[in-house]
Amino acid sequence: MRESTIEDYLVKRVKEMGGEIRKVRWIGRNGAPDRLVMLPEWSCWVELKAPGEKAKPHQIREHERIRKAGLSVAVIDSLEGVDELLGVV
Repeated sequence: MRESTIEDYLVKRVKEMGGEIRKVRWIGRNGAPDRLVMLPEWSCWVELKAPGEKAKPHQIREHERIRKAGLSVAVIDSLEGVDELLGVV
């Protein structure tokens, strides 16, 4: 399975739940998460990976900066991970 398949599933599920989702390009910031998920009363930055892949060191550093600011960041590498994040299990 490819990362794009997981990303497409995330987009579909968030929209089905009535949420908003944005693909984000960060100028001058390497390692920033791919997507911002926005649901009523909850939001989360999401880093998508192909199955079994892990975040790279520069991504982990950026995720830690975001978490330190009080925001959530999830790294997802499966369709089940998407369901878990969204509480759909």
